[in-house]
Amino acid sequence: SILDAAFVEFSDNGLDGARVDAIAARAGTTVRMIYYYFASKDGLYRAVLEHAYAGIRTRERDLGLEALPPAEAIRRLAEFVFDYEEANPRFVRLVSIENIHRAAHIARSETIRALNQTVITTIGAILARGQAQGVFRRDAEPIDVHLLMTAFCFFRVSNRHTLGTIFGQDPLSPALRARHRGMLVESVLSFLRGGGTDSVAAGEPGART
Repeated sequence: SILDAAFVEFSDNGLDGARVDAIAARAGTTVRMIYYYFASKDGLYRAVLEHAYAGIRTRERDLGLEALPPAEAIRRLAEFVFDYEEANPRFVRLVSIENIHRAAHIARSETIRALNQTVITTIGAILARGQAQGVFRRDAEPIDVHLLMTAFCFFRVSNRHTLGTIFGQDPLSPALRARHRGMLVESVLSFLRGGGTDSVAAGEPGART
């Protein structure tokens, strides 16, 4: 209950603006109890980050991607990321807040780094299967695919208000949802099916042939 209350407080107000007494009141506990468990406000914030990342990574592991054909596994993962980030804007805000702090708290958490390695391992296994079957390009890298997959999902949530104000169209409008979800899947699969071993990073370090 403390972690859930702190997740709301930190994502709404940032690390500096969050109040431990407000978290205690929301959780139905005391400030003293929070410090007993987490030692400090920074310690609680780091625990919230760990809890938040564990949430999305656990859900990803439950998708059963290893049982799906490679292209279908990528489709399922992309659709999951789209749905999850749209349904959890506070998670997106929390990640944005940690970026403001230049990932200082994530850098002190072995738990978060281990948690997030799982998605790269998962994507890598899918790519390897697709490459072995000749359906995915051979130069695709797991981290690149992760970036491609998450960038659009994250941006439409994190920048919803600026985009909506500037362009007069809410990117999270239900009228746009199916189109945007389809764009994401098509973009990722189109890249992976590009086929050329040298078409993205010819001559650059890390390119594989």
